[in-house]
Amino acid sequence: MSRVALVTGSARGIGRAILLALAEKGFDVAVHYRQSELEAERTRQEAQAMGVRAIKVAADVTQVQEARRLVHSVVEQLGGLQVLVNNVGDYLKKPIETLTPEEWHAMLDSNLNAPFYLTQSALPYLCATGYGRVVNIGFAGAANLLARPGITPYVIAKTGLIIYSKSLAKRLAARGVTVNVVSPGVAENSVSKPLEEIPMGRLAGLEEVARAVLFFVEEENGYLTGQILEVSGGWNL
Repeated sequence: MSRVALVTGSARGIGRAILLALAEKGFDVAVHYRQSELEAERTRQEAQAMGVRAIKVAADVTQVQEARRLVHSVVEQLGGLQVLVNNVGDYLKKPIETLTPEEWHAMLDSNLNAPFYLTQSALPYLCATGYGRVVNIGFAGAANLLARPGITPYVIAKTGLIIYSKSLAKRLAARGVTVNVVSPGVAENSVSKPLEEIPMGRLAGLEEVARAVLFFVEEENGYLTGQILEVSGGWNL
């Protein structure tokens, strides 16, 4: 029986690269999107062409009921769920003193609350077979606790995601479920591209981020949990 993977925000960008990499490895996949239905369908067709089952499901995962519905829909259509990649996470660059409460909450909702809602809903299925993988997409340098006056709520959420991931990893280790974080730096689709700050002098390819996710998903790496893997070319060290 094939294993099933759900990648949030997988119609395009990093999420799409991760989903297609999983499909290439033989996972049945669920393409999640909120508004990009045409792009989601193209991604679904690309995955299906690799010989796996592929579905698409729309949901606003910042809403707890929508997140639960997404997980249950994937399980109902594909028969289970073994891999959850929490990739959704909006980005806002704005001086902290000009932030509105709505912007603050929006950053926390998409980057921290949504992964919590989804993971909590997925846990019974992830624990069911003795093999479960949660990979959360973070932000390079979020563990360093440095001031980020231009992206404060984003970094707070990503730092919180690290603590959540480590705590969950410790709780689930004996049940065959690993929880890890892949933290991209400046990728080729990033909004801000401070190339001069990157020691390697280039942006991260989307496939490079996807390969890091696959590393944690592979069955032979099941002893690795609660870890952070930065794909950043030395940025934010």
